[in-house]
Amino acid sequence: MNISKFVTPEIIFGKNSIKQAGEACLRLGAKKVLIVSDQGVAAAGWLDKVVNLCKESCLPFAIYTDITIDPKDTEVISGSRSYIENECDAIIGVGGGSALDVAKAIAIVATNGGEIKDYEGIDKIVHPLPPMIMIMTTAGSGSEVSQFSVIVDSIRKKKMTIISKSLVPDIAIIDPLTLMTKDSSLTAATGMDVLTHAIEAYVSIAATPLTDVQAKNALSLVATYLRPSVASKTNEEAKEAMAMASLQAGLAFSNAILGAAHAISHAIGGRFPLPHGEINAILLPYVMDFNFIAAPKRFKDMAECMGIDTRAFTQREAGSAAIQYVKELSADIGIPKQLREVGISQEMIASICQTALEDACMITNPRDMNLEQMKQLLHQVL
Repeated sequence: MNISKFVTPEIIFGKNSIKQAGEACLRLGAKKVLIVSDQGVAAAGWLDKVVNLCKESCLPFAIYTDITIDPKDTEVISGSRSYIENECDAIIGVGGGSALDVAKAIAIVATNGGEIKDYEGIDKIVHPLPPMIMIMTTAGSGSEVSQFSVIVDSIRKKKMTIISKSLVPDIAIIDPLTLMTKDSSLTAATGMDVLTHAIEAYVSIAATPLTDVQAKNALSLVATYLRPSVASKTNEEAKEAMAMASLQAGLAFSNAILGAAHAISHAIGGRFPLPHGEINAILLPYVMDFNFIAAPKRFKDMAECMGIDTRAFTQREAGSAAIQYVKELSADIGIPKQLREVGISQEMIASICQTALEDACMITNPRDMNLEQMKQLLHQVL
């Protein structure tokens, strides 16, 4: 039997679980925390909620919120400076993937020095990180449980993927009620990010029985609940299910890593301020079709998780049904069909491909892909 590892934070899940934020910090021995968030989360009221919880726990804090949709290395520099100048010894991240990834990156630079680009790649972190508590407010990135941080290099115009078990937070708090302040377009984009995490983790060459169960459960939940979650802010059942899907997909990809859809999406996101989940959703059916021959049995499994009756199908027919399902789901929730609809042109393809092939997520894609194959794929997506 092969040996597998599975890393995970302490997980606190459920409605109103955000109320445990202050107590969670104290349990980790925090004396003063840097709360890392963004303006959107602040406008929704969740930053004030966490601030008040810290006050109730008599826990001193500082706040850093200068974060954009695709967070940049310059924001990490400013945040780490704030952490050091305020003499913090722990970090609370509050938000979606952008805020949580910056929170992790701040932790790296504040305790290991240098610039965040020094840690691009796998296992470059040397010194221990401070205690980290991550509170997710979107059903999407999975950053609250993952060993990933993705930051834009503002000079090279590329998203740097930083992977290390050191980045797995100490405590992840997942409160489904935070999802009820998100509009339908954000819910759709982040939900498709969850789906992409689940699919890419399930077909990853690093998948294990421990990641498979998480990926398949997430896939089933997204298939059942993403549409109603996009349709209504107040559907608590759908929000709770999507919060669980995001958590499980996050655990799956954190341990199995990802694939070509994320590698290409990172390359695009480093150049253009486009919603990460939306780009993943556009790319996903095409990457699935390319990868099918590497794992046909797994594609049939995924079709079954989507609720498709595959009993009379060949593996190819089941795979095609799964790909068609993803296309229909995207269409139902308002995701664009082609990259040209979001401003990507043919002239951009060569540089996008070159950057994507260097992304760490390509290592675990189930089918080898060279430069010409990636160019052909992107020409199809255009």
